[in-house]
Amino acid sequence: MVERRQTQRLAYVMLYLGIAAVITFFRLLPIGGYGVSPGAESDDLGNGAWLAGFPMPDILLCLTLAWVVRRPDMLPAPVIMGYFLLEDLLLMRPPGLWALIVLLASEFLRARTEQMRGYAFWLEYMVIFIVLAIMFFANRAILAIVMVPQAPLGLSLQLFLGTVLAYPAMVALSHYVFGLRKPATGEVDALGQKL
Repeated sequence: MVERRQTQRLAYVMLYLGIAAVITFFRLLPIGGYGVSPGAESDDLGNGAWLAGFPMPDILLCLTLAWVVRRPDMLPAPVIMGYFLLEDLLLMRPPGLWALIVLLASEFLRARTEQMRGYAFWLEYMVIFIVLAIMFFANRAILAIVMVPQAPLGLSLQLFLGTVLAYPAMVALSHYVFGLRKPATGEVDALGQKL
């Protein structure tokens, strides 16, 4: 039974990494179809924009936060940090900054998993909204302090709002397609261990 749980955890990690690799692949394509990364320099809306200038939401960030809220045991912190650091390097963002911000946010949510189990979705959504706002504005503030060129504020706000609006879709995808749901308070697995 322990092997089964470890196999399930490994399967979810591999699924997450596969989805992340596909998302990053599309972000790297020079077709302007995915979006502007937090901290990325962009002089025109046509580069990395969709739907007449609106940046594509950060789907990987939504998926990461949704998985951490639902099943934190299935997505360990080193996987999150490692992949977002790799994405920082591939997307030519300041190495480690966005990865650190995502790690801190995911660990903040992971530490509150017990508390968030009893939340209705709209309360969870409010918490995610606040966490995402802090993440995006902390990233902009740090980049401004060290005088790194970054996307215009309006474009960053559009990215933030798009990401917030995409979160419910990622929650639905995680729940209905990947089978990740919040365990009920006191729920245990087949070995009697608390989920």
